Amino acid sequence: MINRFKLITLGILYLFNFTQGVGQYKIVTIASDKANGVGPCQPSIFINPHSPNIMVSSFVSEKTMQTSQTKTRQNKIYLSRDFGQTWSTRNIKSKYGDFGDPCIIADNQGSFYYFHLSDPKKLGWDGQMVMDRIVCQRSNNGKMWNGGSFIGLNPPKKQEKAWATFDETSGRIYVAWTQYDNYASSNPQDSANIMLSFSEDRGLTWSPTIRINEYGGNCLGETGTPIGATPTAGPDQEVYVTWAYNQKIYFDRSSDGGVTWLKKDVVVADQPGGWHLNVPGFGKAAGAPVSGCDISYGDYHGNIYVNWSDQRNGENNTDVWLARSSDKGQTWSSPIKVNDDEVIMMGRHQCYNWMAVDPITGHIYIVFYDRRNYEDLQTDVYLAVSTDGGVTFKNEKISEKPFIPDSNIYIGDYINITAFAGFVRPVWTSYDDGKLSILSAIINAR
Repeated sequence: MINRFKLITLGILYLFNFTQGVGQYKIVTIASDKANGVGPCQPSIFINPHSPNIMVSSFVSEKTMQTSQTKTRQNKIYLSRDFGQTWSTRNIKSKYGDFGDPCIIADNQGSFYYFHLSDPKKLGWDGQMVMDRIVCQRSNNGKMWNGGSFIGLNPPKKQEKAWATFDETSGRIYVAWTQYDNYASSNPQDSANIMLSFSEDRGLTWSPTIRINEYGGNCLGETGTPIGATPTAGPDQEVYVTWAYNQKIYFDRSSDGGVTWLKKDVVVADQPGGWHLNVPGFGKAAGAPVSGCDISYGDYHGNIYVNWSDQRNGENNTDVWLARSSDKGQTWSSPIKVNDDEVIMMGRHQCYNWMAVDPITGHIYIVFYDRRNYEDLQTDVYLAVSTDGGVTFKNEKISEKPFIPDSNIYIGDYINITAFAGFVRPVWTSYDDGKLSILSAIINAR
């Protein structure tokens, strides 16, 4: 178990107040490269709860194989041992290959887990085995990584967009994702579904894959496709999963460690515009839901939160939203607007949301791209913070300068954030002068 009181004391030694004003946070470049094909983009980051000075980040990049000139994706792993101030790259390989969609988590013993798509033959889209499974690689210290285990192998079906969580109470790891009968197929006989598996031995082996969604969708990778599944663990060995489908946010729950699930999915909220939103400069901007649960010892212990983006205020006014439940997902609050700009500000989009709920303090942190300050495509990065269980949010610009995205340059499907004992590390993709950069901010809050 985590020694929470020790960590809170440790945090006080490093923390400063979140309210010191705009632009005071140090911005760190984790990686930067010429925008050529895919990446660097789509970052993930996680703080080691056993030693918060240690953090791991991963992101997507693309390389051309010298032997065949085939383009394939390869996620990069970076390690920090000084609270995210400096980063070093780590070499990591798996016989299952990798093809993007990185997800980094850690357990309460300090081990990291790296989930990603597969590409066993390293042929990219030219190979039949690409995306045939979800891969999990583990490291005890963030330096050396094993060759990995895999989840969901079910050829010829494709597996995509996995996300994972660790349950401190049971020691289980849960991973959820979308399975396609036939990727990108328009055949109405082909369907896509939300799948789940768990590990009881720290990622060495995995339970049989089960489908948890009530309604299957199409395989086109658009609003009629169920996607964006994110699991989160409750304080009493519950596991919750949310996803987007047909302009709605869905929720499912297991109270027995992921074995059985609700017969009827719960609708958290409508999602006008769907999960792939049309935002100038981004093309299709991500707005898929992210779930989190308060496992702290605070006033909002057990609350479940779901965060997403949609266009309920108009196609020219994308906003970030949150809904909360205090009864294990049976009922949900009306959507709460997270970004605090004025509703009448047409064209001032907020999108690419991601959320972290600090397991020690219970505070909610949401990072997103934001155009409230401009009439053109200039884009800042904002952080919204709630200390009252998601009732109100304070917004703050955390990027040093805006960037202008190019719809011809792939910037990924998500950004990310991690929070632990007041250490908050958002990570995002920026585009400037022909380069894509993975940036982070050093935020220590109380």
